[in-house]
Amino acid sequence: MARTSNQVTTVAKGVDVVIDGQLVRIKGPKGQLEHMVHEKIAVGRQDSVLNFSPRNKENAAVALAGTTCALIKNMMRGVSAGFEKKLTLIGVGYRAQAQGKKLNLTLGFSHPVVFEIPDGVSIDTPSQTEIIVKGIDKQQVGQVAATIRGYRPPEPYKGKGVRYADEKIILKEAKKK
Repeated sequence: MARTSNQVTTVAKGVDVVIDGQLVRIKGPKGQLEHMVHEKIAVGRQDSVLNFSPRNKENAAVALAGTTCALIKNMMRGVSAGFEKKLTLIGVGYRAQAQGKKLNLTLGFSHPVVFEIPDGVSIDTPSQTEIIVKGIDKQQVGQVAATIRGYRPPEPYKGKGVRYADEKIILKEAKKK
């Protein structure tokens, strides 16, 4: 086991962490996030070190301590550096264009797909076949990227569709007579 909760979590420079009971607020140059910690977890701070420990020795409490530690680390990274996911459109006529708070997608359907960009996330389209999703909340960035990919996931025969930039698609062989 990794024992994530036993690892030292240091607060990065430029990041302000406020612990108010079970509520942890993290503020940095890119924004502010907060997380409500489960009551089975005790949160402590000594100078620039955060401690997450289970209040009892239940397996669920130990697991929650590790999960909370990882979530807080991701929040600190998000408010200082941010997260981004890159998507690529593969296919003839597949295009993407960001316009304000909307992302217009042409994915081979009989109609264009219009995706409403949620608050806290920004989407850039450097070219017609590239989409970059950016934000400070790792979960939200991943969910938005997965939703966009879900409109037209890569198909296994030609590889056409929306895929992550680092995703490898294993193509199937076509039927033979």
